[in-house]
Amino acid sequence: MLGYLRGMTSALAILFVVTYAAIVFEHPLGVNKSAAALLGSGVLWVVYAMGGPDAQAVNDELSASVTGTAQIVFFLIGAMTIVEVIDAHNGFEVLTRRISTTRLPVLMWMIGLSTFFLSAILDNLTTAIVMVSLMRRLLDQREDRLLFAGIIIIAANAGGAWTPIGDVTTTMLWIGGQITTL
Repeated sequence: MLGYLRGMTSALAILFVVTYAAIVFEHPLGVNKSAAALLGSGVLWVVYAMGGPDAQAVNDELSASVTGTAQIVFFLIGAMTIVEVIDAHNGFEVLTRRISTTRLPVLMWMIGLSTFFLSAILDNLTTAIVMVSLMRRLLDQREDRLLFAGIIIIAANAGGAWTPIGDVTTTMLWIGGQITTL
């Protein structure tokens, strides 16, 4: 039995590496990374189900995994809806008109601080999506947008962790009494 479990674990590890490689080499292979991820995850679950402890345990684990994924997808749909509503009502235009600097270092600090404080009020992901959408309208060069996207992600995570309402993990720790707002 122990040999069988080692074999199954090895097979799962190899399938994971192959799936990950297909995602990484999306362009040379000509395979969409979403398709590779879905196919790979499906095959991984099938292999696991064939060698799992029992059908009920595998069913419970699969249900928990699908539920977690669905929660993330619904959250992303809501976050993207917020961005589209802001865009439909020219919310980005209002913001971009108010930004008067053309100097990248000044703009970087403005965006970083705005992202930090906005993510303390909203959540990290929604803030990052909104700010990256804003950057697409402000910056023409791809390299500048990538640099600012990195700054936005760092600032959004830092701001989200700064308050209990900005980050799901922080909220869970705060509710559990493991950390305080200060």
